Amino acid sequence: METDLFIAGKWVPASSGGRFDVHDPATGDTIASVADGGEADAIAAVDAAAAAGPAWAAAPPRVRSEVLRRAFALMTERASELAKLISLENGKALTDAKGEVTYAAEFFRWFAEEAVRGEGAIATAPSGANRILVVRQPVGVCVLVTPWNFPAAMATRKIGPALAAGCTVILKPASDTPLTALAMAAILAEAGVPEGVVNVVPSRSSGKVVSAMLRDARVRKLSFTGSTEVGRILLAQAAENVVNTSMELGGNAPFLVFADADLDAAVDGAIIAKMRNGGEACTAANRFFVEAPVADEFARKLAQRMSALVVGPGTDEKTQVGPLVNEDTVAKVDSLVRGALEGGAEAVTGGSRPTGPGFYYPPTVLTGVAADAPILRQEIFGPVAPIVTFTGEAEAVRLANDTEYGLVAYVYTGDLARGMRVSEAIEAGMVGINRGLVSDPAAPFGGVKQSGIGREGGHDGLLEYLESKYIAVNW
Repeated sequence: METDLFIAGKWVPASSGGRFDVHDPATGDTIASVADGGEADAIAAVDAAAAAGPAWAAAPPRVRSEVLRRAFALMTERASELAKLISLENGKALTDAKGEVTYAAEFFRWFAEEAVRGEGAIATAPSGANRILVVRQPVGVCVLVTPWNFPAAMATRKIGPALAAGCTVILKPASDTPLTALAMAAILAEAGVPEGVVNVVPSRSSGKVVSAMLRDARVRKLSFTGSTEVGRILLAQAAENVVNTSMELGGNAPFLVFADADLDAAVDGAIIAKMRNGGEACTAANRFFVEAPVADEFARKLAQRMSALVVGPGTDEKTQVGPLVNEDTVAKVDSLVRGALEGGAEAVTGGSRPTGPGFYYPPTVLTGVAADAPILRQEIFGPVAPIVTFTGEAEAVRLANDTEYGLVAYVYTGDLARGMRVSEAIEAGMVGINRGLVSDPAAPFGGVKQSGIGREGGHDGLLEYLESKYIAVNW
């Protein structure tokens, strides 16, 4: 496959000639070498996107729609090879990788349909003096910065609405997983995306490359998915040129289980919410709050299920939990678990890093976790479920909201009225009631508080890439 930069419809080496290695998390071995873009390459990509912008913005919505539809079809046809590529560079189990490809492709299909729905509005001014005409126009050149945990889906979730709206883009993928982004560039080119409309610049110098683009006055949109810490930095930089921003940042999702819940269903949901992508997801259940009367039984059942999961290389068809993405990630998970154990928690299953090659951590269930434990304050980003008990609805809501984050929450209860009441009280952009999975291309995805700004997916996702222009007119 191509491993150079993709700029103005061509595969080109980095201007410095530099390259960096991509590693297999299961072994640590090098699997590819990729062009290492620099600031000059980033500006070359902005040049290409700016030059292609007017023609793409003027293209009929149906033309943009058909390009995205073809991209969906190509992704679907090549789902197996894309899944293997994701698993190889990211480490996730093939089952998870296949699910990601299906999910990622759906963003192209959804926004192929949304491309023809950038509707405006017309009304009579209350005074009767004129008509109020509102038209939607593309924001312009967009910089898209994506993380390593969902290298295909995070790219399509941004590229899809941007192209549907008539914007041109520069994608800066995570340096741990650039191969999937380059594969997506090839698919989009084959689908008919004109030269310069989509550009991909992998780089190990992420901060310098993104900053260089944000300083360019032609860049009018930044969409970033990643940590809250980096998001704050980028928001400050974007403010210098008043760049339109969308931020999907960190999560610290609570998973609430009330005593009247179907415990088997709650455990099923917990496995999905916790173990999707091996726990390396911003939507992963991070804090488990279980009502005291059923806490022991829930912990026992969850530990039984977690301990039975097969850990191994993501590319092995039998694997259910692959390695974490890199050494830093597995070291962080190990440190959080050790801190919880030293604070009095007990590991019902797992709890220690295995020896040997690869960045593995076993599925782990912790009970007796202290309320002030660091493991409850930050994203674990690994296969670890810390359990805390509560004694009533008010306490459950208080515990759930005791975080700076507010991306997603999960509530299991047999009382629908309680489920709705708690969902409204929880400070989160998304809530799953008796469901361990909430993500859907047709629904608005995003958080509140320190978890982000704006929404991706659904019709809201298209509006993030459109500006509303008001025209006062008489007739």
